[in-house]
Amino acid sequence: MGAPQTSKAIIKVAPGKGAIQELPTPKVRDGHVIVKTKAVSINPTDWKSLHNDKEDTFGTKIGCDFAGEVVEVGAGVTNFKVGDRIAGLSPGADMFEKENGSYGEYLLTQADVQFHNPLSDEEGATLGVSVFTVGQGLYQNLKLQLPTNPITTPTPVLIYGGSTASGLWGIQFAKLSGYKVITTASPRNFDYLKSLGADAVFDYNSPTVVGDIIAAAGGELALVWDCISEGESYKIGAASISPKGGKLGVLLPVNLDEVHAINPNIETAVTMAYSVFGKPFSRGLSSEGSPEDNEFAKKFRDVAEPLLREGKLKAPRIEVNRGGSGLEGVLVGLEELRQGKVSASKLIYTI
Repeated sequence: MGAPQTSKAIIKVAPGKGAIQELPTPKVRDGHVIVKTKAVSINPTDWKSLHNDKEDTFGTKIGCDFAGEVVEVGAGVTNFKVGDRIAGLSPGADMFEKENGSYGEYLLTQADVQFHNPLSDEEGATLGVSVFTVGQGLYQNLKLQLPTNPITTPTPVLIYGGSTASGLWGIQFAKLSGYKVITTASPRNFDYLKSLGADAVFDYNSPTVVGDIIAAAGGELALVWDCISEGESYKIGAASISPKGGKLGVLLPVNLDEVHAINPNIETAVTMAYSVFGKPFSRGLSSEGSPEDNEFAKKFRDVAEPLLREGKLKAPRIEVNRGGSGLEGVLVGLEELRQGKVSASKLIYTI
């Protein structure tokens, strides 16, 4: 086994423009594995990183989520061997490590924060960004109790944007942890989100949405995780929190003055899944990385894997190869997601 000398990948060549190029296949490094890619998914972060105008990201490989088979193992890797099925993320458009990225026939990724894939390749490609984001957002920052030690009194938690990929996973995790899960979505997705464990679902466009959330939480909401973090989302989340205060977790930086004008007793926290690698990254948004995030991600992965194997967590609905398969299809999928044509499912492409 092993990787060929060259292989195809999608490279960012200009803002909003990706091109399929034949390039040298990345060489395996200490602590890393080379993966033969079998399937990838499309995340909002993928099209956003393609469309930003940061010149240092030109020439980078793009894409994050993947599933595939390990074909080479670097020194120091103890959790994978050649032939293992693997799923997770390799953060593309990173100006520090331009060989990273999942949208290629082969990929390089840091081995310690990946999943042994118990699902199909297509379903496994939904795990990486979304599941680690759930771990950071709900458990590391909002301090929910893990599913391995669920609470016994159902404390309310609002997951704003329940039909996003992170929301779909987050609903399931929070329910397994014993929480009363309140969420928002378009009415067409209400029944689906309830089937995943949501106790109450409200239309985010409704003029009564804040009052509905407050009533469902009995006026005691102190935990909000905003999976949209744009437009009015964080304001709705902040307005739903009890006057006594609480925590608002977001995925993008928001206007803290606006949050505190609504409720001065709110603590906010931003998470970015790329920090699970424990080292600096920059792809438009930048971070120094965090060894603590790396350690927590490994712990959370070890919680999630058995739940996936046992069928206690279900992959979100997937649509495979919309607009074509392979890397050509991925370029179509990026634009479909950018145009808002995807809801309550993940676009998956087989490579």
